[in-house]
Amino acid sequence: MAKIYQLCINEAPPISHYGYIGDCHSSALVSKSGSIDWCCMPRIDSASCFGRLLGWQNGGYCQIMPSEPFEVSQSYIDGTMVLVTHFKTAQGEAKLYDFFPMRRGGAYEPYQQIIRIVEGIKGQIELDVNIMPRFDYGAVKPWLRPYKKTAYMALGGSHGLLISSDTKLTLENYDHISSIINTVPNTRTYFSLLYRMPQELDDLLVEVPSLNELDYRLDETILWWQTWTNQGKFKGPHATYIKRSALVLKALSNAPTGAIAAAPTTSLPETIGGVRNWDYRFSWIRDSYFSVRSLARLGFHNEADDFRRFIERSSHCSPSGLQTMFGVYGERMLPERVITELEGYRLSKPVRIGNEASTQLQLDMYGLLIDLAWAWHKKGCSPDTDYWSFLVDTINLVLTKWREPDFGIWEVRNVPFHFVHSKMMCWVALDRGIKMANDLGFEAPIEQWQQARKEIRQAIETKGYDAERGVFIQAFDTKAMDSALLLLPIFGFIKFTDERMVKTVALIREELEVGGLLRRYARKHDNIPGDEGVFLACSFWLTICLAEQGELSEAQKVFDLAISKCNELNLLSEEYDVGRDQMLGNFPQGFTHLSLIIAAIALFEATEVAGKRQKY
Repeated sequence: MAKIYQLCINEAPPISHYGYIGDCHSSALVSKSGSIDWCCMPRIDSASCFGRLLGWQNGGYCQIMPSEPFEVSQSYIDGTMVLVTHFKTAQGEAKLYDFFPMRRGGAYEPYQQIIRIVEGIKGQIELDVNIMPRFDYGAVKPWLRPYKKTAYMALGGSHGLLISSDTKLTLENYDHISSIINTVPNTRTYFSLLYRMPQELDDLLVEVPSLNELDYRLDETILWWQTWTNQGKFKGPHATYIKRSALVLKALSNAPTGAIAAAPTTSLPETIGGVRNWDYRFSWIRDSYFSVRSLARLGFHNEADDFRRFIERSSHCSPSGLQTMFGVYGERMLPERVITELEGYRLSKPVRIGNEASTQLQLDMYGLLIDLAWAWHKKGCSPDTDYWSFLVDTINLVLTKWREPDFGIWEVRNVPFHFVHSKMMCWVALDRGIKMANDLGFEAPIEQWQQARKEIRQAIETKGYDAERGVFIQAFDTKAMDSALLLLPIFGFIKFTDERMVKTVALIREELEVGGLLRRYARKHDNIPGDEGVFLACSFWLTICLAEQGELSEAQKVFDLAISKCNELNLLSEEYDVGRDQMLGNFPQGFTHLSLIIAAIALFEATEVAGKRQKY
């Protein structure tokens, strides 16, 4: 429902007030005030060219907004990543279309462009246009110059933008471009932001896009996204949420490489004003594994093979080359540093670029890769001899690594622990490897694998189990609970209905539930100051466990509460502050959306099974 929009003059709007656009290369966030406050081009992990989200004064933005009070709502054209912002004033109505144009062949030759189209709907609205590029995370104030009489170019360092429109653009104070639009029903005004290398623009080598081209690219983009979406199978009462989540995951993917970024943003805080601010614009093996598995459940199988090939290349097909995450083009060196030019979202410092977790040992990555190969094999896409050799070497590495402590699924910045979830994923690597070897008849040290699989189970069921309370625990020799334990039955280590798992689920809820949703773990052990919100993916895992345990009513209750934290575009952040009713963390978060997909499917299937039992 449209509401009077309260402008944020001195700070960024709530995270929930943003829509997301992307083209499987670049990304941007668009606010309800029609402002692009975050944009990274030509890659999702490039330095920002509009970064006001993290630096309200100096980050740069591109805004198209009514000059008088207005009501506003946002939506997507169905089955696409084309964002529509609908403005309504006392004088009229207008729509603003925002999108990265898509095309066939765009994986390797993308447009590298944002198109903004204002369309008059009713009456007349005056809209103010202000375009203030700032490159390199606000550090570079670009040189703005006229370009072929009708456009402007912004040049700074290694970055360049060609800014054009069919309405008059004016250079203001040599630091931003402005315009005024008076809308007319059924008439459009066009803006193009075309990313190009500075030397191309300086030598006038780039053509200014024509109006016919921009109209065509809107139609072309709608067709591209809807063609992709129509390959999927969206069933059940939550199909709308599932479809939007699938589109988010696809937009987070990198078309040329098959990598999938965890989120399009960096340093959106887990607590407003806090220091738990991380860069998520990279491809975690964990997040990407879950993404391609959830997309495959919906019928999108190409993404799984693309990601397999990405890992094969990035690790040079050697387990010694594996690491927790890679850059979206396979980069291994992702050093973490602090950007001082940006003051942070609502003064939440520091703003971090890169991620130190790339150097951590996280044992779950081995099990995830082997499980993905097993799932792909069951679909009829068995590994060839080269990839099988890589898988065998990886499983053999697990034989030597599983006894080591690691930093776990939550990437604690402390001393490593013997996390139960990490040990379980080592068990998964061995279990799936044994099954594949038996199925394929390939050579492998199966007896060694079987012995190690048995030893890991024994270790988990003794050191990772609190016999007094009858529950699994976060790490060996602790009393702490951890929502990651909900993944034990999801990966088949234990049955959902096993009494130990039932008690574990109950105690996780007792100790980690806040406002009906789950935290990840007790924060006192992670050596990072400050608080954080509930972690939305964990509540979707809880939904799965409850549904499989026959607690359908409770599962539905948890699921409904979790999806109620979506914004009006059905986008979800990483975390949520239930006390202040606000989104936290990077946005939109792929891990949350993929967890929504698998939870919605599990709930739908469990409900159908229960219905058939009642019928007969």
